Amino acid sequence: MELYYYIKAFHLIFVITWFAGLFYIPRLFVYQIEAFHKPSPEKEILGKQLKLMAKRLWYIITWPSAILATIFAVWLLIIQPFWLKEPWMQVKLAFVLLLFIYHLKTHQYFKQLQIDVVKKSSSFMRIWNEGATFILFAVVFLVILKSAINWLWGIIGILVLGVLIMLGFKLYKNIRERNPEA
Repeated sequence: MELYYYIKAFHLIFVITWFAGLFYIPRLFVYQIEAFHKPSPEKEILGKQLKLMAKRLWYIITWPSAILATIFAVWLLIIQPFWLKEPWMQVKLAFVLLLFIYHLKTHQYFKQLQIDVVKKSSSFMRIWNEGATFILFAVVFLVILKSAINWLWGIIGILVLGVLIMLGFKLYKNIRERNPEA
């Protein structure tokens, strides 16, 4: 049984580092997109450095963390398969699936920016940056409350958080337009 707690600890460590990568990579995308629109040589200098930072974060931290978090999660479920019968776990796994979709879409944006294909605005990436936050909130509420019903309150909280983030984003955008140095 002690092995279970070690596996759980490693699972949590890699979930945390996975989310750290997912929180930071869209911020690097914002900087890459903004650098792309700067004049030469600033565009090339910043672009090269930001691509390198994104590549290291994505391939050295984020992808390995996602894979290891998944391996340890599967291992936990093999040791205690009864969790799969719990409704809250089934909902949690749906959010984990959503997290993988978010991760893969982020990978697509990463690959585009690595070859200077800019299809999204920096404003879009600021909003995209919040996607992992919403998923994290849902999963934490599910795991802590262990209830498939009470997670609805968590989702309502997430939606309220989303509205507050959007209002904060709009306020920040207005401040930046008035003062570009902010």
